[in-house]
Parts: sequence; C-alpha cells; structure tokens
Amino acid sequence: MQWIISFLFTLLLLGCSSGARVEQSEQFQTMTGGQSVGETTSFYWYTEYMEHPYSSADYVLSGRYGWYQSDYRWQENTLREMVREGKTLNSEQKLADFRLHLRFSQSGEAVYQQYQIDGKILPLTSEQIVAYQNEATSVIRIAEDQHKQGLRLFQGEWDGEMFETCSGQEYSQFEFNQILPSFVIKRLASVDSYVAILGYIRSGKLSVEDLLLLEEDSFDCIERPLLIEE
Repeated sequence: MQWIISFLFTLLLLGCSSGARVEQSEQFQTMTGGQSVGETTSFYWYTEYMEHPYSSADYVLSGRYGWYQSDYRWQENTLREMVREGKTLNSEQKLADFRLHLRFSQSGEAVYQQYQIDGKILPLTSEQIVAYQNEATSVIRIAEDQHKQGLRLFQGEWDGEMFETCSGQEYSQFEFNQILPSFVIKRLASVDSYVAILGYIRSGKLSVEDLLLLEEDSFDCIERPLLIEE
C-alpha cells in the first residue's frame, strides 16, 4: 500500500547561485538531478551546449566513507578534464583529504594525472582512470534521464509549515508522493530541517518524487562545484 503524503502550503524561496561561470543562453541548457542509494546521496548538474556535453558536476555524500565534489569539462562529446576533492578513507581507514586532477586527449587517453591523499601523491591504475571516466558519463546519463521525466533537484529549509528553497521561486502547493518512514514524518512535522528533494512542478504544485537528504536546518544549500580553472 502506498501512502501519499501531501503538504499544502505557501513557499517563500531563497536564492542560491549555481555558479556564475556556467553560461546561460538559449544555446546552453542546464539540468539538475540526484539520487540516494544506501548511505550515499548524490547531486548532479549537467550543462550542454547546442545539445552536446559542455560541463557537468556532482556532489556525493557517503556517510562514514566521506564525501567528494567533482567538476567535469567536455569537448566534442569527450571528457577532457576533471577535478575531484573531498575526504575519503585512507590506508588506516581514517578520513583524509584527497584531490584528483585528470586531463584527457580527444581520444580519451589520460595525458595528465595527479592523485593526492594525506599530502602524498600516488599513482593511478588504468582501471581507476576508466572508472572515473565512467562515473563522469553516469552523471550525464542520470541527469538527462531525470530531465526527460521532468524531474530536477530542489534544496531548501522546511520548518513544519513552509518550505524555503534555494531557487527563488514561489509555489502555492507542495506534496510528497512517496512512502516515508514514520520518524521522517515526525521530524518534518516538528523540527526545522534542511531538505533536498528530486521533484517536478505541475499546475503550480511542487511534487516530490524522492526525498534525497534530511539534515539540521544549519546545513547550507549545496552549490554546483566549480573546481576547474579557466
């Protein structure tokens, strides 16, 4: 039995920039999305130019395994550069800072690589590099698939009666079309919270397909990572 939980309320929205460097024009289109699988929650951004990949990014939270943010640049449908940074488990199974920087030729060959963790530079295997390329492709695939379904990423603050998003728009109605655990329902009803959702707008109503992340209200909206220097 599926429960449909609807919250109807007026929304006051807060602006949250996705980064000034991402071009905005009729020739550019930006898509957003996300997913939550187990302990891992991922946010996605994808910008295409004249229907070809231009740039993409992700922000991934993996609980006790750490987190990272990535910035990808594309040219002629090929990944040409990526930068990733965050925290991951080191050889002692402790969280440590890391940074990854890769550049690729037009044929997809890695022509520059640097992987640094705990201040040490380590080599990458060809299998690891291919895995990173596949992850970059996955960001685009998921963002495109969700965009075709009319879905996109929303973030903001829920105070039990009102949802204030980061996008700066107002909606008269808001609803969850999802089975939610009782403890989540109780928290949404009583505690101010940061909320990230995957949803869509229809007839002036913001409908939630997936509750991606629920945190304390002090948690800031996550902006699109911009890590590659021009």
